[in-house]
Amino acid sequence: MASIIEFSGPVLVSSVEERHGMWSVDGVLTFECPSETPDRVLDGWVLPGFVDAHCHIGLGAGGAVDEQVTFAQATADRDAGTLLIRDAGSPSDTRWVQQRRDLPRLIRAGRHIARSRRYLRGLGHEIEPGQLVETVRKEARDGDGWVKLVGDWIDRGVGDLAASFPAKTVKDAIAAAHDEGARVTAHCFAEDTIDDMLDANIDCIEHATGLLPRHLPRLVEQAVPIVPTLVNIATFPDIASQAAPKFPVYADHMVRLWERRRERVLEAFESGVEIFAGTDAGSVIKHGRIADEMMELHDAGLPPAAVLDAAAWRARAWLGAEGISEGASADVVLCSEDPRRDLRTVTELKHIVLRGNVVG
Repeated sequence: MASIIEFSGPVLVSSVEERHGMWSVDGVLTFECPSETPDRVLDGWVLPGFVDAHCHIGLGAGGAVDEQVTFAQATADRDAGTLLIRDAGSPSDTRWVQQRRDLPRLIRAGRHIARSRRYLRGLGHEIEPGQLVETVRKEARDGDGWVKLVGDWIDRGVGDLAASFPAKTVKDAIAAAHDEGARVTAHCFAEDTIDDMLDANIDCIEHATGLLPRHLPRLVEQAVPIVPTLVNIATFPDIASQAAPKFPVYADHMVRLWERRRERVLEAFESGVEIFAGTDAGSVIKHGRIADEMMELHDAGLPPAAVLDAAAWRARAWLGAEGISEGASADVVLCSEDPRRDLRTVTELKHIVLRGNVVG
């Protein structure tokens, strides 16, 4: 006998399209009413399960974590309505997460690729420029279509943010990833790093705190999205205060990047740059904070429908994942109110359904 859930409330197929009458039959969505009586009837505004486009499953402050901690991380994300995760670098082999029907869907990027002694210990491959192309090829083959570069970090020799790798090497590495059929995303705090990445035909920019007006038309023309991770950027003042005694220039730079974080995001949005929601959970940020990131985007000036696109419909399309359509997997969340009118409703979801199972 089929397992059936009836969704009795409005179904948001997109930010502008609303339907009525949808069911989950054995974990598959349908708009055709089944002949059998549903096992459950769920009321509320239905939209696709949220996407955390910058999340680190299997990563802790000191590097890889065990399976018990990894499971707890993934469960916290799921319980917040995140049903699809784009991994943004992890030293753990998390393929087993992809086999669990009770955990969010996971798109792996493999391990961060960073410059030797220029990143947090234990998190990524730490290599020299001559090893970059080879390492990128390996990670492209090992992941699920994404490679993660650390584009910049503090250079203690100059006392400020600086590019991790020479621009020419980055260009060759990204070309190698594309040759392997993978896309590349890069951690970018500083202004000039974004120029290098755009010159190299990067596929996505993480954080993007250094966005300047000169970058905006290029991001639009090259169809390069940004993932601002505003809940992470909120930590910049603390980072700056700790660094200030030894590296005052770097500390001042970090504070200035933090001060303009919302202004930059709004400028990007108004210029037509694609924006996706990501929390950067895993090292210092707790998992399960996708609603916080959505509210941060809203506080930056994005209207609710745009925020929902950044965390649901458009984010899923960007990653090649199903949204709400006939025959799609029943991965949905239900809000008590229309989130396009009151975004705060995403902070207290009414129901969460993953693969046709009510998990929250």
